[in-house]
Amino acid sequence: MMRRKEQYKVLDHLTTSYEFRVRFNETDPLGIVWHGNYIKYFEDGREAFGRKYGISYLDVQAAGYTTPIVKTLTEHKLPLRYGETARVETALVDSVAAKMIFLFTIYNEKGKVVCTGETVQVFVEEGGELCLTYPPFYQKWLDSVRI
Repeated sequence: MMRRKEQYKVLDHLTTSYEFRVRFNETDPLGIVWHGNYIKYFEDGREAFGRKYGISYLDVQAAGYTTPIVKTLTEHKLPLRYGETARVETALVDSVAAKMIFLFTIYNEKGKVVCTGETVQVFVEEGGELCLTYPPFYQKWLDSVRI
């Protein structure tokens, strides 16, 4: 059995950093970010990644595919509060399987880690068929960004 660290490699040269301000409607009555909103911050990070590297949801859709999320993982370290500025860093994992794995680290304005997480997305053709290998457009993109 392979361990995860042996199976996957983070593509460190493919990262983005997206800054945001915590809004009032993202917090609970104590002014602390509600835990479900961290998934939205991950989404913001994925969208920033896609725009930066030319693999946005619109690019995927134009190629005739969708990439539904099949797994999310979130680990909370410290709270974020209303009005704070935070940053989500997003990195892509070089997976051997036909899926996209993103790793996230959210930092508060003091540079401390408040949350880490992961999402896994698979490729689905327009007709709803799950892809067992990388779609040609993604393989081409991946080949162009791998070092």
